[in-house]
Amino acid sequence: MEHSDLLTRKNGRQRKMAGSLLSENLKDSDRTEISSSESEMEGDSDGLIKSSDSESSFRRRARPQHGVHGEMGNILLLLFLYVLQGIPLGLAGSIPLILQGKNVSYKDQAFFSFVFWPFSLKLFWAPLVDALYFKKFGRRKSWLVPTQYLLGIFMIWLSFTVNELLQREGGPDIVTLTSVFFMLAFLAATQDIAVDGWALTMLSRENVGYASTCNSVGQTAGYFLGNVLFLALESVDFCNKYLRIEPKDTGIVTLSDFLFFWGVIFMVSTTLVAILKRENGHIKGKKRVKEETQSVMETYKLLFTIIKMPTVFTFCILLLTAKIGFSAADAVTGLKLVEEGVPKEQLALLAVPLVPLQILLPVIISKYTAGPRPLDVFYKAFPFRLLIGLEYALLVWWTPNVKHENGFPVYYYAVILLSYALHQVAVYSMYVACMAFHAKVSDPLIGGTYMTLLNTVTNLGGNWPSTVALWLVDPLTTKECQGASAQSCASSEAAGLCAQDGGVCITTLDGYYVESVVCVVIGIIWWMWLGKKMRQLQDESPAAWRCRD
Repeated sequence: MEHSDLLTRKNGRQRKMAGSLLSENLKDSDRTEISSSESEMEGDSDGLIKSSDSESSFRRRARPQHGVHGEMGNILLLLFLYVLQGIPLGLAGSIPLILQGKNVSYKDQAFFSFVFWPFSLKLFWAPLVDALYFKKFGRRKSWLVPTQYLLGIFMIWLSFTVNELLQREGGPDIVTLTSVFFMLAFLAATQDIAVDGWALTMLSRENVGYASTCNSVGQTAGYFLGNVLFLALESVDFCNKYLRIEPKDTGIVTLSDFLFFWGVIFMVSTTLVAILKRENGHIKGKKRVKEETQSVMETYKLLFTIIKMPTVFTFCILLLTAKIGFSAADAVTGLKLVEEGVPKEQLALLAVPLVPLQILLPVIISKYTAGPRPLDVFYKAFPFRLLIGLEYALLVWWTPNVKHENGFPVYYYAVILLSYALHQVAVYSMYVACMAFHAKVSDPLIGGTYMTLLNTVTNLGGNWPSTVALWLVDPLTTKECQGASAQSCASSEAAGLCAQDGGVCITTLDGYYVESVVCVVIGIIWWMWLGKKMRQLQDESPAAWRCRD
């Protein structure tokens, strides 16, 4: 999944609400198909050994019934591992909203946004995770166990230091926070590679399809716990209004408590998995898929070969630039709403009723992208999404006008919900169209690596414009010092001098609105010029997309 949105921060596989769950590890999915065919061949070979009728009937009676019940323990374990994966991602998505309440600059928000990059870049170290391991301990456990231990250690350490990092006298320590949460996201992405691979051999061939279900449900639940539930239980106003009889000065949980709790869960559960779970266990009567192995250098050479192809190179350039027009709306709008006084926990909770829509949209849209020209849907949805970006800017401008002493009226949240729902229609139309085209053009001989590369470029095409959009908000904003005419507000130091002289910095032009207009203009130019080029790529012959080396 590639999109970021108004209510929650998520990118590709790194932002894990329901929308991003459609982006499965396609490399591993293809690997499943290849391995399945190998297993079938083995099954056929076994069938060549003849046995007596009585022996055959005995084996048929003794063979366990194939089905999910015999592997419920493995399925629940996979589900739990994916839930753990979603926790640090949800927490990382909540930090920008917390920082916004502490009046950090948008340059600081841009710096923190690098936290969301690892899931989009994991292709670059995935071959190492696949190829390097301790055979006796297990191919996947060799990475899963140390990765989850490190996640637990980082979370426990952070639980003792996060308050100091957020409440430092000169403002939050953005560099340390970014470094720690980047490491958490990097470890979660590495854990994702290991769990995706383990799922293929942990489950039998007939039940391996449940791996994607565990992935979707588990990551959604984990992100929900680490983001939506945490923000609600951490909010003093929400807890006092809905969950308490007698008001208190703090929420039910604090960030440090939440981090410590899940850090302990990581440590305990990882220890149990390391001791009790055998990676290469075998259930009688169940056929396991065999894993494909490929050297690290072979994988990297293959990636380089693919990206050198003219059609692929052109398509990658288009993917890397397509989302510039949406960057202000996707990356900045939610933070601006918090800046205008909208409670962050209310924004998070608004994502909940949209989960059914996010599940149904891909099913509906796929009916229109199943033909020979899926990018036509991408092209048609593009201007609609640009218009929603302008509507987001109007929504931010309207927000202060409807705020009253008790907060915001119900109809205001209804407008946000409707705006977000329309945004999701456009986002999913473009996303499903891209995924359909990736599947259509990928060379079937190397489909997994091919599609993973295209998905990585797609995710990067959403990450870098979002970071740049956040970075440019402050430079594009103009302020003046009222009450002290000799001073200015061109920098934080100048703003401090303005306040010392009894003045107040007033924003005369918000860089967010400038960005919103500029991004839409860039988006229109891209749509009229490069959008047509993207549609023309559909006319290329299948041979133009196939590796010749």
